[in-house]
Amino acid sequence: MAVHAHPDDESSKGAATMARYVREGAEVLVATLTGGERGSILNPAMDRPEVLANLAAIRRDEMARARAILGVEQRFLGFTDSGLPEGDPKPPLPEGSFALVPLHEAAAPLVRLVRDFRPHVILTYDETGGYPHPDHIKTHQVAVEAFEAAADPDQYREAGGEPWQPLKMYYFVSFHQAKYVALHEEIVRRGLESPYAEIFAEWEERSRKRLERGDRPLEITSRVNAADYFGIRDDALRAHETQIDPNSSWFACPRDVERMAWPTEDYHLARSLVDTELPEDDLFAGVRESVTL
Repeated sequence: MAVHAHPDDESSKGAATMARYVREGAEVLVATLTGGERGSILNPAMDRPEVLANLAAIRRDEMARARAILGVEQRFLGFTDSGLPEGDPKPPLPEGSFALVPLHEAAAPLVRLVRDFRPHVILTYDETGGYPHPDHIKTHQVAVEAFEAAADPDQYREAGGEPWQPLKMYYFVSFHQAKYVALHEEIVRRGLESPYAEIFAEWEERSRKRLERGDRPLEITSRVNAADYFGIRDDALRAHETQIDPNSSWFACPRDVERMAWPTEDYHLARSLVDTELPEDDLFAGVRESVTL
């Protein structure tokens, strides 16, 4: 189970991993906590008044196309997108936003979904949300709460369902410096123009801000080779037309470069109730042995 804040997050983080495991016979469910109603339109071709007026419905349609491409199941949990507050000082979040929902209330639908779907592995964001969007941070909190509470029959009785204990929880480590350095170096080695110069120029400032917040880079404990599924990931990304510009930096790196220089999607093992040896190349390491014994 992959737990995400908005439609499109599932296609930008861990999508090739999900596509691989589905095609290897695993059941994969994406839990999408909000409808993405307050997202910006990031594709100029879709920046039209009629799209903005129907954004919630359009984003649901985009999610339906993306989940079909990936081959996953998917559920919306019904919370309202908080939006990304901007300005100094930042404005308060709109009333009723997901990030303002009390933790117990926010986690209850996910607890029920965990009990119903019975996942062995849960994927989600780290404490920072991957970036400081209030919905991503709340998604982390909700996912951790569900991982810890779903097996306890005395917790979330109102949520219903038979208790179930997931065995492993991972955080996405999707956008990190080592990956982009490797891509950049391979592009340069081939005599091509690297699209990552601007990223490197911004990296020091981002690193400084993370350190000021007390954030530390996550250790990559687990690397899943998903190179054969990058094309499926890209198709799923393009399905989110309001969010993904097909001419944007998402697709700036030639895919043969990416397959050569960084063929994995990367994770941090945050919790495990089974024995496993790090580093891993399989998110089900230790689970397969535990389930089949």
